[in-house]
Amino acid sequence: MNSHNTMSVAEAIRTRRTVRHYRPDPIPGATLDALLALAIEAPTSWNLQDRSIVVVSTEQGRAGLTWAAGGQPQPQEAPVVMVFVAQPQSWRDDHSDVHEQARRSGAWNDEFIAMFSTASRAFQEDLDQRGLLREYAVKDAMIAASFLMLAATEMGLATSPMNGWDEAKVKKVIGIGDRDDLAIALLVSVGYAAEERRHPGRRARERNVFHGSHGPLGAGHAARQE
Repeated sequence: MNSHNTMSVAEAIRTRRTVRHYRPDPIPGATLDALLALAIEAPTSWNLQDRSIVVVSTEQGRAGLTWAAGGQPQPQEAPVVMVFVAQPQSWRDDHSDVHEQARRSGAWNDEFIAMFSTASRAFQEDLDQRGLLREYAVKDAMIAASFLMLAATEMGLATSPMNGWDEAKVKKVIGIGDRDDLAIALLVSVGYAAEERRHPGRRARERNVFHGSHGPLGAGHAARQE
């Protein structure tokens, strides 16, 4: 895609629709690589990069995800399904490669790295005590999924974020059935649309955007304003 045809972020947000039916056309390798590169640019808490993406494109793998998703058409028809995996325990791993990369780029110096590492561990230990490690890792994976869907839209690809699946089955399909330290955040089908989906619309902004404090919800209630 040349620069003259590049879609803006705003256009991608407004254009993206959830597509359930796909043409069988494969996604070119270079396009897929570019899409994944953009997805992993998504921010993560403490730059732990505590999420990963499993690219499922074989007929057998997609059949497995169809089974895990209760027979939904997306994995059957889309040439690729991305499985976003949250890694709640990754903060315990060695992150020296992350620190070295930031050091080389000039983003972090040694003093900052030392401070950041100590603060990050303390933060994660607190999450662990409160049982929130999974929640935080899933949030990071979901941000990456959002980046991927917008990037796919700009590339002329259709997507469907899928949340209707059995986690144990999905984990079995992608080979992590015995990994209690990992969690499934989202499945996203990717391919070329075989249907046109119209925008169903969104509620008025005053219904779900508030300033300063959360307003009452429900019909007949006005948003609180400052």
